[in-house]
Amino acid sequence: MMTANEIRDSYKKFFESKGHVIVPSAPMVIKDDPTLMFTNAGMNQWKDIILGTKEPEPRRRTNSQKCLRVSGKHNDLEEVGHDTYHHTMFEMLGNWSFGDYFKEGAIDYAWEFLVDVLHLDPADLYVTVFEGSPEENIPRDDEAAKYWSKHLPEDHIINGNKHDNFWEMGDTGPCGPCSEIHIDSRPAEEKAKKPGRELVNMDDPQVIEIWNIVFMQFNRKSDGSLEPLAMNVIDTGMGFERLVRMLQGKNSNYDTDIFQPIIKEIEIHSGKKYGFTTPSGKDGKAADNQEKIDIAMRVIADHLRTVAFSIADGQLPGNAKAGYVIRRILRRAVRYAYTFLDQRHAFMFKLLPVLIQEMGGTYPELPAQQELISRVMKEEEDSFLRTLEKGIQLLNGDMEELREQGKTQLDGTKAFRLFDTYGFPLDLTELICRENGLSVDEQGFNAQMTKQKERARNAAAVENSDWVVLKEGEQEFVGYDYTEYECNITRYRKVTQKKKSFYEVMLDHTPFYGEMGGQVGDQGVLVNEAETIDVIDTKRENNQSVHIIRTLPKDPNAGFMACVDTDKRTASAANHTATHLLDYALKKVLGDHVEQKGSYVSADTLRFDFAHFQKVTDEELREVERLVNRLVREDHPMDEHRDTPVEEAKKMGAVALFGEKYGDKVRVVRFGPSCEFCGGIHAKSTGCIGMFKILSESSVAAGVRRIEAMTGQKCEEAMYTLEDTVRYIKGVFNNSKDLKSTIEKFIEENAQMKKEMESFRSQAVDRTAKTLAERVQTVNGMNVVKAVIPVQPASAKDIVFKIRELIPANLICVIGSVYNDKPMLSVMLSEDMVKEHNLNAGQMVREAAKLIQGGGGGQPHYAQAGGKNKDGLSVAVDKVVELANL
Repeated sequence: MMTANEIRDSYKKFFESKGHVIVPSAPMVIKDDPTLMFTNAGMNQWKDIILGTKEPEPRRRTNSQKCLRVSGKHNDLEEVGHDTYHHTMFEMLGNWSFGDYFKEGAIDYAWEFLVDVLHLDPADLYVTVFEGSPEENIPRDDEAAKYWSKHLPEDHIINGNKHDNFWEMGDTGPCGPCSEIHIDSRPAEEKAKKPGRELVNMDDPQVIEIWNIVFMQFNRKSDGSLEPLAMNVIDTGMGFERLVRMLQGKNSNYDTDIFQPIIKEIEIHSGKKYGFTTPSGKDGKAADNQEKIDIAMRVIADHLRTVAFSIADGQLPGNAKAGYVIRRILRRAVRYAYTFLDQRHAFMFKLLPVLIQEMGGTYPELPAQQELISRVMKEEEDSFLRTLEKGIQLLNGDMEELREQGKTQLDGTKAFRLFDTYGFPLDLTELICRENGLSVDEQGFNAQMTKQKERARNAAAVENSDWVVLKEGEQEFVGYDYTEYECNITRYRKVTQKKKSFYEVMLDHTPFYGEMGGQVGDQGVLVNEAETIDVIDTKRENNQSVHIIRTLPKDPNAGFMACVDTDKRTASAANHTATHLLDYALKKVLGDHVEQKGSYVSADTLRFDFAHFQKVTDEELREVERLVNRLVREDHPMDEHRDTPVEEAKKMGAVALFGEKYGDKVRVVRFGPSCEFCGGIHAKSTGCIGMFKILSESSVAAGVRRIEAMTGQKCEEAMYTLEDTVRYIKGVFNNSKDLKSTIEKFIEENAQMKKEMESFRSQAVDRTAKTLAERVQTVNGMNVVKAVIPVQPASAKDIVFKIRELIPANLICVIGSVYNDKPMLSVMLSEDMVKEHNLNAGQMVREAAKLIQGGGGGQPHYAQAGGKNKDGLSVAVDKVVELANL
């Protein structure tokens, strides 16, 4: 029997023998595509080729791609763990043809691999073809059906509807008809009762799709219409986990050697067994409990992979966008471990070593990032476990209340409270409710969520029109060599955001750097004899620079000179080069475990996030600064290598960033001992940085630290500010020659004066309290002390407590005080007045405070209130005494 690793390798080698180039998996987390957060299909990384904005060489490619499907059109989260073949993170085996072979070649290759290489029984295979769509004027895919008929009888070729057999990743973009390959793995007696064709796409767990071949022919525009792509594309995706299941003769993906090592590790740590057969004579409750244990173990095994690969690819759990998706998945697993495996402490991070043992050879990012992944997972687990028990108790109480009332739906407001206060995603609350035969008012939850978003809205929806194409062709970026260049607009579109509109334009040649890798996009102008158009920003889409302008040129077809704002670029480039030197220096000072986790570089700002597991000391930061500034003074020139094969770049010692997508060829940038993969804009030499100064070091996530720094002119300005500040302080201290000693002496003298003043204040408090206590009045058996005096709030508090010591019974003490023209009420009651007479100082002071236009509160025996109207203070004091007599 072939192992999972052998099956994966056989796929790659087969297509390599057919002229395909084996390419590495792209990161599962997508950073530079505004339409996607995660890689959810093998074709994502080839989007720019399919759209015709990048050359398709090599035209044949194959790989095993890490994918994540958890939201949107392809949402498998609800099924994960409850069935045996859906996953969040999965591997997709794929082969692509860009303008090379098409339907016949793709079908023949698929058949040869499945039948001749893997020896699957042709009698168990069924395929689907698109039945057509009259409303879109698309006929049945007779061409695909004809090629399939070479290999299969007609009753194994099935028409499929638009939902199943017309592949679209989103509302717009590349699309086309497809053929799914399904396999019937039922026992022979079941096959005899009912033919497999009747169970295709009917959610039968033993008749499942294993491969989808997409014949990409169209581009879906925003108005819903279809236009032909510039070239036909083959995009195939085979579910690796399902294929392994078929070849290993298992009834569940989780019974294969992909998941079994993880599940066995879960058994060891939890003390529970997976798939344990309930002994005869046991009631159905034992079987039900075992099923819940099995589901929990499947969920954890699946979610472990998703969270680990996401962190390795640079996406940490968080509260927004992709980070929140990863946090949701991790919390779903933690809850299953807590409820069904009795795990009250962090658990999932202990499973990481076995995952790396099984998959680290194929995906080296896992072992390279093991310590970071482990620390982040443990901290996230610990954090959620601190609130999970309280949240479950609250939800259990809500569910019990529903049962008592005879209701079956949890109120959306309560579900939102669980989300907002205890970190329960809606799907987790729905899951727990569903396990108890209840539902959740999702509409009510969404209404609460909408209100919250409206209160803290930081982004608005963006509406894009279709591109208006003026000129075909690939864009050429010339910004490494030029800051001015002649160009023409090739396409443009209108964008509306926050009710304001602007335009995005593409140029045939551009010196403008589009925002990428943490470096902001260039600004500048497009200029000709007729007009000047401001370029307010440059973004990146499908690896192309997209220029943001407020108004469209009067003649978009005219030629322009594209001119970059060189002042801003020079400052930004210096900061970018400084991040490379900083990365090098951190590794030297802290160790080779330091790994870049993010950066932000603009003309004004330098921010660098890196993996490290404790606060960087002041001494270490100073050493880093010294090393960077030494490299600056040495004025190392930029040694640039463009279009370098990846393997050659690695041999040069270039540092690659995990989680970044690199093509077959990369750009390598070296400054002295610093050598990195980088496509950004840099200074010509390190001397252009001028000076480097760290401003702050802090924590941003588990195992991730952040340094903020400045360079060049910003350092110069900061030095002037510091010089002016020191000069001012010297003037305050009579231009002392030894400013440090003078300040230390001043601080010491000031501390001594504070002690003396506190002693004087304490004595004054004692005298005042004694004097007021001697003036006590007896009213209806109560000892009343009241006064209006000019003291600080802290002294007023001390006075009433002293009076309570002097008059411990039947005491009502009210002190009105004025300090800095602000009135204050302080009320003190003895213990017997609270317990025996049911008086409450907090309630009394709140009522009386209305007379000084203020408010306050406190404990039953002591309370304070402040206000604005000092003229009402005496009346307010009398009001407290009046309230005590009621």
